[in-house]
Amino acid sequence: MRTFRIGGVHPEENKLSAEVATVAAELPKQAVFPLSQHIGAPAKPVVERGQVVKVGTLLAEAGGFVSAPIYSSVSGKVAKIDTVVDATGYRKPAIYINVEGDEWEESIDRSDKLETLADHPELTPEEIINRVKVAGVTGMGGAGFPTFIKLTPPPTAKATCVIINAVECEPYITSDYRLMMEHADEIIVGIDLLMKAVKVNEGYIGIECNKPKAIELFQQKLANRPEIKVVPLQKRYPQGGEKQLVDAVISRQVPAPPAIPVNVGAVVQNVGTAFAVYEAVMKHKPLFERYVTVTGKKIARPGNFLVRMGTPMIQLIDACGGMPEGDNKLLAGGPMMGKALTSVEVPVCKGTNSVTVLSGDDAKRKEPQPCIRCAKCVSACPMGLEPYLLAKLSDKSEWDRLEKEMITSCIECGSCQFTCPAHRPLLDNIRIGKTTVMGIIRARSAKK
Repeated sequence: MRTFRIGGVHPEENKLSAEVATVAAELPKQAVFPLSQHIGAPAKPVVERGQVVKVGTLLAEAGGFVSAPIYSSVSGKVAKIDTVVDATGYRKPAIYINVEGDEWEESIDRSDKLETLADHPELTPEEIINRVKVAGVTGMGGAGFPTFIKLTPPPTAKATCVIINAVECEPYITSDYRLMMEHADEIIVGIDLLMKAVKVNEGYIGIECNKPKAIELFQQKLANRPEIKVVPLQKRYPQGGEKQLVDAVISRQVPAPPAIPVNVGAVVQNVGTAFAVYEAVMKHKPLFERYVTVTGKKIARPGNFLVRMGTPMIQLIDACGGMPEGDNKLLAGGPMMGKALTSVEVPVCKGTNSVTVLSGDDAKRKEPQPCIRCAKCVSACPMGLEPYLLAKLSDKSEWDRLEKEMITSCIECGSCQFTCPAHRPLLDNIRIGKTTVMGIIRARSAKK
């Protein structure tokens, strides 16, 4: 069974909600839409205080080429345009809407009828990409890169295949798994659309072997579709990283930045993105809701929800029995790459795949000890870096040396910190160093 070649770890899975069917979360009383739900420029508001909106109404247009529009997930009245603390812990511009009813824009097809490419010969690659762009679709499993940009690779690169990331290797999270089990047909049409958009005839779906039901389901549905292959993968974190997935599925290694997967012929999209592409292209439905796992060892009823963007996370936690007593750490995402939140009112955004509550000892960090030079972090790093060195250089503000040591190649997976027997905050220091070095690189480029 395939996997990637360098590094990796095996965290305890804790897929507590894997067999819990998805239910629609209740509408919030007030929905909050941060304008930075994607990589790139924040979206620009096109609504005003007091304006009445419906589900699917455009709230903010793309603020630049690398940006994405934001649509309302609720109907009601714009209360204000202010700021909100998002998952980064910083205050960001946001649109607040007081919810009144649930009235949808008439342009959205709300029927359950499966639309296929065969039914729509008018869908050219350019039309598919345009609909994806207009709908505000972004990557649903990572940093939130606008999807239309991935579908228009630079002239120097040629796509040969589409790889669907259905790995979900983060502990606890099951939202992608439930989406696969409940909407396999729509996902397959989404893959067809992605393949047509980038003009390739070869597709792959990478699924880890701890999801045998999903592997079997897609193998059955694709039995007569040899152009799309299901690739069972070993359980290994961080196999969901783009470069690791490309290596695991087609045995090609993506070079260091600025190289991206399409430089070796692969366009990688999350399984949630494939579903969003189907809805955007075939149902004229903007991206304003997504599957979210709510979980934790002390959560009374871990579950999976179809959540409208802008819903506060505490509402989802309350739907699962409320916040446990004692010490808790609230994460947007899983325990490996998730961001610890400073508020339970942080709204669900395009990139929110999980709300994870760590309790008791799991919520506390152990006291860091001196590095014993065991090199476990080096063995675990999937990018072939030396995390102990990068963390030390960052701590000493040696930015030039950090750049030479390829800190920009770090994918911030946390494997180094997870495996460190001295409990050192390796990833914390590396993130500071990486952010600083990337800022220096951008400033240098701007002067040219």
